Amino acid sequence: MSEFEELNALVERVQAAQKIFATYTQDQVDKIFRAAALAAADARIPLAMMAAEESGMGVIEDKVIKNHFASEYIYNKYADFKSCGVLETDDEMGTMVLAEPIGTICGVVPCTNPTSTTIFKALICLKTRNGIVFSPHPRTKKSTAYTAKLVLEAAVKAGAPPDIIGCIESPTLPLSQALMHHDGIDLILATGGPAMVKAAYSSAKPAIGVGAGNTPVVVDETADVKRVVSSILMSKTFDNGVVCASEQAVIVVDEIYDQVKERFSRYGGYFLNTDEKEKVRKILFKNGALNAQIVGQSAIKIAELADVLVPPYTKILIGEGAELSEQDEFAHEKLSPTLGMYRASDFNEAVEMAVKAVSMGGVGHTSCLYTNQDKNTERIEHFGRKMKTARILLNTPTSHGGIGDLYNFALAPSLTLGCGSWGGNSISENVGPKHLMNKKTVAKRAENMLWHKLPHSVYFRRGAMATAMEDLKDFKRACIVTDKFLYNHTPYVHELTELLKARGIECQIFYEVQADPTLTTIRKGTDVLDNFVPDLIIAIGGGSPMDAAKMMWVLYEHPEVDFKELSLRFMDIRKRIFKFPKMGTKAKLVCIPTTSGTGSEVTPFAVVTDDATGQKYPLADYELTPHMAIVDANLVMQMPKGLTAAGGIDAVVHAMEAYVSVLANEFSDGQALQALKLLKAYLPRSYKNGADDPVAREKVHNAATVAGIAFANSFLGVCHSMAHKLGAEFHIPHGIANALLICNTIRFNATNMPTKQTAFSQYDRPNALRRYGEIAMHLGFTQEHTMDRVNAMLAWLDELKQELDIPLSIKEWGVDETEFLAKVDQLAVNAFDDQCTGANPRFPLISELRNVLLDSYYGRPYVEDYERSGMVKNLSCDSFTVLHGAEHTQE
Repeated sequence: MSEFEELNALVERVQAAQKIFATYTQDQVDKIFRAAALAAADARIPLAMMAAEESGMGVIEDKVIKNHFASEYIYNKYADFKSCGVLETDDEMGTMVLAEPIGTICGVVPCTNPTSTTIFKALICLKTRNGIVFSPHPRTKKSTAYTAKLVLEAAVKAGAPPDIIGCIESPTLPLSQALMHHDGIDLILATGGPAMVKAAYSSAKPAIGVGAGNTPVVVDETADVKRVVSSILMSKTFDNGVVCASEQAVIVVDEIYDQVKERFSRYGGYFLNTDEKEKVRKILFKNGALNAQIVGQSAIKIAELADVLVPPYTKILIGEGAELSEQDEFAHEKLSPTLGMYRASDFNEAVEMAVKAVSMGGVGHTSCLYTNQDKNTERIEHFGRKMKTARILLNTPTSHGGIGDLYNFALAPSLTLGCGSWGGNSISENVGPKHLMNKKTVAKRAENMLWHKLPHSVYFRRGAMATAMEDLKDFKRACIVTDKFLYNHTPYVHELTELLKARGIECQIFYEVQADPTLTTIRKGTDVLDNFVPDLIIAIGGGSPMDAAKMMWVLYEHPEVDFKELSLRFMDIRKRIFKFPKMGTKAKLVCIPTTSGTGSEVTPFAVVTDDATGQKYPLADYELTPHMAIVDANLVMQMPKGLTAAGGIDAVVHAMEAYVSVLANEFSDGQALQALKLLKAYLPRSYKNGADDPVAREKVHNAATVAGIAFANSFLGVCHSMAHKLGAEFHIPHGIANALLICNTIRFNATNMPTKQTAFSQYDRPNALRRYGEIAMHLGFTQEHTMDRVNAMLAWLDELKQELDIPLSIKEWGVDETEFLAKVDQLAVNAFDDQCTGANPRFPLISELRNVLLDSYYGRPYVEDYERSGMVKNLSCDSFTVLHGAEHTQE
């Protein structure tokens, strides 16, 4: 059998064992994990001896510590770590997270840490129900294989499948490459030199690798010099410097440089003179690569190799550098007790030198700052910002500090240290069990929380304005926002002023609001507010004064806001990118409608026109909800017939769109239906009789507000989306634009097979047809089949428009055909992007909106695309019923 066939057989055995292991419970896994950790800890000394003898590197006693760390600290950290079954549940949000093993892992082991790294990787794989196949460094194949076998035997004795850990016993570079590319390997866990880690990331497999370390240490003038020197000597000599997090360059500020140097010299740091530095330089690197002969050797051994005589108590060799640069061998990673030392004029220069050192082969790994950590917060933050390393240590020996859990218990213990994207790694933290697990999130379909938000108070009935003023008696200064017609030609503004003054409230009137309020007008009104400084803003009039007052209120309280951000589209009002500022801290808003239709007095909406572009922007946020609404029908008795018709039909559309919205709910449904019932009964009378029928006028006025409450909480749909754009482009009153589009909008929505359904958790299937049928039933249309009821309702809407002298088509309103056709494509795009589109039950294609607009222009009923192409002729009656739901609706 060839070595590659043996490799295939090995991987297959581990794979088979892992599939069994994946079925184990947490209790079974924890028992195995503990037994393996105990076995490794018990063998820490013989394993260390074996590693030192085979590698010819490091210090036996330090390798004992590493083995002990890899077993005891890893077990302690992860003994209670949950890695099987259900990891967490969130009953409120309806989610469950399940743990799954990754599968079979390739574990690349370096010659610098052949036993401790093997222990570490084996344990975290056992904890997560993964199998692992080790690929040792050829120089340390025996110690790695022995360690893997020792851990395996303990795991199997505790119940693990017999082949859950495997190892290539005669490793070669081709075999390592083959293992990394093997179809049976699911992830590579690579620790080793840059070439091996790069190979892992080039394998087309998921890989967790670690980058090279070139740890710089900055020592500022506030540092404890004794601690600095003692820590670095301990760290740099630990296992003769083979830990990749060990210090490589010490950068000391000028103020204490000599103190640090003297302290190093006294306690085992040997400073090389000029000739000695050159000798040592020549043996640190060979042909641009680290010389393997000096890796993990003692300072004395390295000095001998360089033909340099040093005292017998020498711990580290220190080469001072005039400049930290690429050309200086002492500034690079040396994996030995050799250290570069550099002088910086001050802290800032020291940090810049450390940045440079990291860039020379250690980016992403580890850095360290010695300073007064209790006082120098700004310095610590500056160092943290500047260093591109995943581990930024303070006053810590880096060999011990980098591997975690020794000098800071919050830093996870690990012998595989991720360096993030800076070092070409997939993670930027210490590797642990969480990186060897797949997590499956089970998410229940959960209905989103809905809402029903209203003004603090809503006063209604004829004469309510006078009574409601009692609630405002504690305010001091009121700015009244209205239009010129109301101010000059009706008594309502002056009556309001007198009521306020009678309660000691000083008044200012801004009466320059025009139809479709513009940004220019709003800014002018805001100047009035800024100068008058009111604590009460009262909008009296139709939708325009109320919308203008809302925007003036925003700019008065928050002049810093950007209108473009206010008008940003959102998918969910609770998750919008732009967060509306908190309103009502400087002034409260009261709205008093003098027309019946917009519902602005109770809604969080406002429509504003950018007079520079002519674009209308529907704004929406519950912070725009007025504090109080006063619905006094006395103020609409003299309303002109044109306003009565436009406002009344607008209220009809509000209620219909609110009822079929994807956000429609139990709270808004009743209000939408009641509004429609009142409007059906009283709108024609109100239009025809005016003030001679005060009951009808009051019923319509109240119905418009009730419809406003409904759509304030369930939003609108594409009829309004198209009406906003159509009205702005051709100067059609908003209510009329809605009237011209509503029937074809209903035909568009009323299907059980829409091209697309709007996504919303409560909206589980197309039900607009059924909902329209419910409206029709509520309005007294009792035909047997749903579609027949809807058709009867559509006929009533056309009759209503005729009674209100509203034309039945856009063309009949007087829009030029050539101009309309030239603009209809852009109208459809703009309508698709309107804020109201998102709540429509049928998610529209732009081409479908275009068809609705075209059909509405010519006054013809909307039909689906398949009907336009003549395909409807080939449909059976049953097919037509399914598409349109003539007999059945989705329940």
